[in-house]
Amino acid sequence: MSEKRYRMQTACPQCGCSQVIAMSDQEIKDRFGDVPNVELNCGECMAKYEKPMAEACPEWDKACKAEKA
Repeated sequence: MSEKRYRMQTACPQCGCSQVIAMSDQEIKDRFGDVPNVELNCGECMAKYEKPMAEACPEWDKACKAEKA
């Protein structure tokens, strides 16, 4: 059986380039940890920006909060 994948979707505030990443829960934990905001780099203009996890991946944010309850 395949591992659950979460879809993280963001857009660069500087150039508007969108990014979609599919990651497992372990990949999200390894890359971002347990933080309310994720730090990302735009692949087009190389700008660094933050996005609230609740906006970038609402499904993961809900699952993470459910584990803590």
